[in-house]
Amino acid sequence: MKILVQTKKGTMVGKLFCEADSFWIGKGSLCLVDLSGWKVSKRHAEIRKLSDGVFVREADKRYPVYINAMPIKGEYGPLRQGDKVGIGDYVIMLEDFSIKLDDKSTPVTHAEAKPEIDAAPIEITMKNDGALSLNSGDDQKRGELIRFWKLKTHASLLKTMDLRRTNISTLNDAELRGLSAEVISEALEKARDFPDELSKSDIAKQVLDEAVGLGPLEELLARDDISEIMVNSCDEIYYEEGGRLKKSSISFSDDKAVLSAIERIVTPLGRRIDESSPMVDARLKDGSRVNAIIPPLALKGPSITIRKFMQEKLTINHLVGFSSLDEDMAEFLDVAVNQRLNIIISGGTGSGKTTLLNALSNFIPDAERIVTVEDAAELKLNKPHVVSLEARPPNQEGSGAVTIRDLVKNCLRMRPDRIVVGECRSGEALDMLQAMNTGHDGSLTTVHSNSPRDCISRLEVLVLMSGMDLPITAIREQIASAVNIIVQQTRFACGSRKITSISEVTGIEGNIVQLSEIFRFKQSGYNEDGRIVGQFEPMGQVPEFYEQLAARGISVDLDIFSRQQGSR
Repeated sequence: MKILVQTKKGTMVGKLFCEADSFWIGKGSLCLVDLSGWKVSKRHAEIRKLSDGVFVREADKRYPVYINAMPIKGEYGPLRQGDKVGIGDYVIMLEDFSIKLDDKSTPVTHAEAKPEIDAAPIEITMKNDGALSLNSGDDQKRGELIRFWKLKTHASLLKTMDLRRTNISTLNDAELRGLSAEVISEALEKARDFPDELSKSDIAKQVLDEAVGLGPLEELLARDDISEIMVNSCDEIYYEEGGRLKKSSISFSDDKAVLSAIERIVTPLGRRIDESSPMVDARLKDGSRVNAIIPPLALKGPSITIRKFMQEKLTINHLVGFSSLDEDMAEFLDVAVNQRLNIIISGGTGSGKTTLLNALSNFIPDAERIVTVEDAAELKLNKPHVVSLEARPPNQEGSGAVTIRDLVKNCLRMRPDRIVVGECRSGEALDMLQAMNTGHDGSLTTVHSNSPRDCISRLEVLVLMSGMDLPITAIREQIASAVNIIVQQTRFACGSRKITSISEVTGIEGNIVQLSEIFRFKQSGYNEDGRIVGQFEPMGQVPEFYEQLAARGISVDLDIFSRQQGSR
């Protein structure tokens, strides 16, 4: 029997040849046709070849089976060539040339039903013992064969662990990894039909990574040159290298493996992800930020986005070396932090706000007490006296949540010299401004916005989200009084990240918050590698606090606001 599997959008998933008279379709490890997606049951449908034809039986009443877009009840058959079996987001066509066509019918032929695709469909031969073998050395076929053996070996691992009555909750990570590696090795050694063209050690490593690690992501996480990893679906993984997106050749075996990886990330943090709470923010052990979203919100399957945390703590000197800013700007920011100015780092997603925040924290004197507040802890301040606070989502009953705003209010009672909020994104902006205005000078935070002027408008909106019915004039007066410096960070299309503007908030005039730009990045073109080229230049404006420092006899370099730098 020939089995054709494609998505409802027409993308071919695979072509199988089965000699068995009956088999299961679903997303269980024992199903011959293993599908993914939240619309597919573990045992969704059974296909049976009888003397009078091929029949389809509904196996789980909660998950319907369709024949030619019409739902069936119980069992349907015999099938005619061209009949389309609908399961979840998939269309399956069964062809058996021993079945005669009904002369009165006009079935859809295989040529008509086949979607137009660029690549040839994957052909796999299914033996009676359940083993797969390749018909040729095609890369797609090899990938399908690897996927089959990963699934088979993983099922054997679960079965062996269950038979041995292994209580994995009593094992630490090293013990669990060692035991799993031993069971996987035994299973592959006993496999008599293992294909010669595959490596048992490679399969063992991939299965072990999926069983007790993050699967194929382990390989990408180990690379220092990768800054971000994006899993769109189980077989579609991208990563960012050198500021550019690239598609990876690796993949998860199925959606269940992606879900397992997500659960291994969020469970130790006391967070959860399920259909009632299908989105989560979390972090890895090294501090890397993780966002995960699953069906029914993610239509293509579970999705993961990992923003890797640099193992080497980046300083302002590193950023100067990356041409994110120049020496004069770095010197200015050093003085601003030491003189306890309130600084907001503004920028878009992925522009490097958190990296810059970490770098600026190195300018804080070691004797000062720092309290950090974050949604998912990722700040790694290289200081001796740091207290880190992390928000908590609600539990399954919808209670017990601790918001960023709650933590900002609480940290004011913790005798902080500096307050560092990872990001202001809601009503906590009001509490942050009040803290800056009531003796907590030198506070740092980040805000999503595209320019210093937009940052002011964004802060106004965030304050209004606090629920306080404040007039705009009062809000702007709070902002003008609290915020001293706005640093604009920008990520360009080529992947470069630069500080494009440093502005001083000089006060309010005519109901408008006044900004004075001190430094800027002026773009001049692109180099031969397509990277943006330009120069950092001062605007000739001496900040008010620099004038006050000079008046008090403190030595400051005023030349940084007038001398020109070279192209970068």
